[in-house]
Amino acid sequence: MGKKLVVVESPAKAKTINRYLGSDYIVKASMGHVRDLPRKTIGIDFEDNFKPTYEPSDGKKKLLAELKRYAKAGGEVFLATDLDREGEAIAWHLAESMNLPEESIHRVVFNEITASAIRKAFTQLRKLDMNRINAQQARRILDRIVGYEVSPLLWKKVARGLSAGRVQSVAVRLVVERERLIDAFMPEEYWRIGAVFTPKCELAGELAKKWADFLAVKDEKGNGPTQIAQQSFLAENHACRAELIRWKGEKFQADNAEQAVEIVKALGVTVEKIERSENPKGKGPSVNLVNIVSHPDVSDSRFVVSDIKQRDRKSRPPAPFITSTMQQTAAVQLYFSASRTMRIAQQLYEGIEVPGEGTAGLITYMRTDSRHLASEAVEQCRSMIGDSFGSNYVPEKPNFFASGARAQEAHEAIRPTDATRTPDQLVGSLNEEQLKLYTLIWKRFVACQMTEAVWSLTEATISAKTGQGDAEFKAMGRKLKFDGYLRVAGLPRGGDQILPELEASKPVAPVELSPTQHFTQAPPRYTEASLVKALEADGIGRPSTYASIIKTIQDRRYAELVERTFRPTDVGIVVTDKLVKHFPKTFDVHFTAHMEDELDRVETGEMDWIRVLEEFYGPFSENMKIAAEEMVHAKAEAQPSDYTCKTCGKPMVYKFSNNGRYLACTGYPDCKTTHPVDKDGKKLEKILVDIACPKCSQALVLRKGRFGPFLSCARYPDCDGIVNLDKKGCIKPPSAPPLLVALECPKCQSQMNLRRSKRGPWLSCSKYPKCRGRLGWKSLPDDQKKELELQLINHEKANPQPIIKTLDGTPTGENHQPQQLNAPEESVDS
Repeated sequence: MGKKLVVVESPAKAKTINRYLGSDYIVKASMGHVRDLPRKTIGIDFEDNFKPTYEPSDGKKKLLAELKRYAKAGGEVFLATDLDREGEAIAWHLAESMNLPEESIHRVVFNEITASAIRKAFTQLRKLDMNRINAQQARRILDRIVGYEVSPLLWKKVARGLSAGRVQSVAVRLVVERERLIDAFMPEEYWRIGAVFTPKCELAGELAKKWADFLAVKDEKGNGPTQIAQQSFLAENHACRAELIRWKGEKFQADNAEQAVEIVKALGVTVEKIERSENPKGKGPSVNLVNIVSHPDVSDSRFVVSDIKQRDRKSRPPAPFITSTMQQTAAVQLYFSASRTMRIAQQLYEGIEVPGEGTAGLITYMRTDSRHLASEAVEQCRSMIGDSFGSNYVPEKPNFFASGARAQEAHEAIRPTDATRTPDQLVGSLNEEQLKLYTLIWKRFVACQMTEAVWSLTEATISAKTGQGDAEFKAMGRKLKFDGYLRVAGLPRGGDQILPELEASKPVAPVELSPTQHFTQAPPRYTEASLVKALEADGIGRPSTYASIIKTIQDRRYAELVERTFRPTDVGIVVTDKLVKHFPKTFDVHFTAHMEDELDRVETGEMDWIRVLEEFYGPFSENMKIAAEEMVHAKAEAQPSDYTCKTCGKPMVYKFSNNGRYLACTGYPDCKTTHPVDKDGKKLEKILVDIACPKCSQALVLRKGRFGPFLSCARYPDCDGIVNLDKKGCIKPPSAPPLLVALECPKCQSQMNLRRSKRGPWLSCSKYPKCRGRLGWKSLPDDQKKELELQLINHEKANPQPIIKTLDGTPTGENHQPQQLNAPEESVDS
């Protein structure tokens, strides 16, 4: 007691900072926010300038009492929460909750958790920034108004348990609108005429056979040689690819097979056959697929190199990471979700135990939209580059990168706190995912301060005269002349073509000359990376919110990741349509971006936060009144379908339930026939699988429920046997019922449940889902773990779970996927 109190958000951050401060200080963690708007009421007084009412967050009263005692004993309090808007708000809530006198409060901010940064921060103390606090307070009130008022409307008009969010609903709208663009897209056919040429004309015939044999080789998955392997083969055999770019003096364009065949015949190509086939249903454009089998005359000497151009081109190093680009790159290269990336980055920022150093913060603050870099960090990096790679990798002046219009220049880009701490030095200190992300950040930062890469580009024009007109082919190749920043960043994916020795006016022979059919492509669905990029480009949300937005729209089942791309669910589409129709401004992309700009102006002191709320709430409250009266219940709406009822012969329509769309007979209530449908609205037929019911041993049926596909007994409702499936569609073995143990939940003091997972035993509150308290298994003493492990083993023996078997009695193993059987024609009732 009597020590000066320093308050941060997390225990890990507290542990690291504690090392750098003397014995006069004690560092405590607030464990995030300590107070918020009330859970059961809106907590906003609309008659008194939107005055908010705050109350302690769950489980924080005891913590606040403890912090008050330390503050009273020490006299001074240093609020060292994060340096962004959210951190400033947490610091203010701490000061208000602890009733601290203004003269005793000191605000401490730092961009990295290192000894020098902490000591410097404690010499540059300031007061709380009320502009930033009001900006965050305004954001919280805006989000509360939308969530608290629109969500109950959705419960009444769509389904219970739904929610709306000022930003999350706009993100769902992006996903829904992209899906509609894809559905409405009409592909257009076009043709390309590609070629492979070699200057070794005398070897063209032999090379043509080798090339055909090479392309015919398939791997175990039925795939041919990769693009890199093909480029390598052609380079080794003095050949290159080219493409027809001009025909009869004009840009080459062909939109049908007949045009393409006419041109290749004029170029001396023998067309052996034209194969036409129906396009597989549901895959790609609904047009005929055409394959032209052709053979060029390898002895044709009409092809001549008419022009060769060579030049050098420089590529500039990429900018250092900001939050959005780090999330995008981690998603593409490491397959990390945005939330996973931020969780790992938080660990690297707050501190990792490094042998010989103790707990050390390894990267700078990870919620930032600024590309600014501290001059000391840049100089250290340039020095390290010179020592490690040589002076020719260090540019004359440091590289600078512009930030976006909304960026807060007081922040820094994401970088290592010490550029000389290479990923190799941390191999034993970081786990696998931490090392991968640190390596990504370290490479990007070091590369951004290196010299440009230099490429040697070669562009060759190959011409041919025909009876119908002249043809021009273009061949492009590039070779790395100086790697520069690529020495660290790595070469771009995909092999670069290296052209063989070509001479102007010299002939080349065609090894391959083939027309290929193509179709314009619909816009791609959003991935996590591209959705973050779209949110940033449209000005929706802030760096600290991207991960939570993406997580929320999945948790609410408004969108789901299928093959790493987002697809809106039926619920997401219905909710979006109703919100856009009845709240055209609130959930408009441009208006949401405008509100972000207004909040930024509040932060800089240019705008009053109450005025921002008034601007929003007036039109919003009017929309609420109208929507409450005019919004039609989703279950009362119907859309026509192409199906007729097999029971009574009447048309069937698409209707909506809590689990999504389904088919219903228009003869209701006389006919109550319904059928489930898939994502495309196609009726789901009864699908029997080769898995035996664990209760009656009859075949199971594949069904779709609220949480996805599962298997249930074909004899339902006479038998209620169920087998769950995991996200990959594999059998999920049943787990033993949890064991109630004599340990208290850290949140509500109830007893804990002990379960076993693939990662080992774990403890959770027995009152779940009302309480989500968890207790770390590793935190328990070894003797207690051994005792609980023995109890769990005895419990599992006393409660054996049924073994899931196939119909022939074979037990299903790990990763077993049920096989479909021939099923009757009738559909399964939903």
